[in-house]
Amino acid sequence: MQRHVDFERLHNFRDLGGYRSADGRTVRWETLYRADSLGKLVGGDRERFLKLGIRTVIDLRYPWEIEAKGRVPEADRFRYVNLSIEHRPYDQAEIDPDIDPWRYLADRFAEVTEDGADEIRQVLEELAQAPGPAVFHCTSGKDRTGLIGAFVLTLLGVERADVLADFALTELATERLAADWRAAHPDRVMKWPSYGRAPAVIMELVLTDLEARYGSVHGYLTDRVGLRERTTRQLRDRLLTTA
Repeated sequence: MQRHVDFERLHNFRDLGGYRSADGRTVRWETLYRADSLGKLVGGDRERFLKLGIRTVIDLRYPWEIEAKGRVPEADRFRYVNLSIEHRPYDQAEIDPDIDPWRYLADRFAEVTEDGADEIRQVLEELAQAPGPAVFHCTSGKDRTGLIGAFVLTLLGVERADVLADFALTELATERLAADWRAAHPDRVMKWPSYGRAPAVIMELVLTDLEARYGSVHGYLTDRVGLRERTTRQLRDRLLTTA
C-alpha cells in the first residue's frame, strides 16, 4: 500500500495505515488520512480525493483561515467538522533564527495541548465514530495535524519510534510547503530558514513533556482532555485489523 497520496496542489496527504500495534494488530489502510489544506482541491486533485471514498473531514484550522483559504469543496457532501485546536496563533516565518526552533515549536504545541483540550477530545470522538474513511487536516498538515496524528497512533498502541517517524514524514514536503509560502507572500522575507520543517525531535519533546506533567500520554488524554475509555475502544475497534 502507498502511504503518500499524490496530488498536484496538496503536498502532505498521507494514509495512516500499516503501523503495527502493541497487540499485534495493524492500522487499517484507506481508513484514516492526514493532510494539508483541502481548500486547495481543484480539478484533477478534487477527483482523486473523491475516489478515496472519504466521508468525514475534520478541519483543524481557525475559522479565519478557512474564510481566507477555503474549505474542502462541496463540504455538505461530507460530515464536515471544524474544530480549531490551536488558540494562540503565531507566525512560523517570523521565528527568531537565533533561538532553538525545536524547543520553541514544542512549547507552542504545549499551548495547544492545554488550550485546545476540549477540541482535541472532540476530534478523537469524531474519528472514533466517523462514518466511512476520514481525514483530518490543518494548513500544512504539519503541526496541528501532526499532534492529532501522534495522539491517534499512541491510542492505537503504535510504538513511539513509529509515531515520531510518521510526524517526521512531513520533512518530505518541506520544500514545496516553503515554496507555497513564498508564492503567497511575495512581499515578505522568510525570517526563519527552517520554515516547514518537522523533525522527529519536536514531537519527541512534546510527548516527553506530557509524560513529565501527566505521567503518560494516555494520562494526559484521560485526565486533561477527558477522553473516555469507551472512545479509545471505539478507535481501536474501528482502526485496527488482524488482516
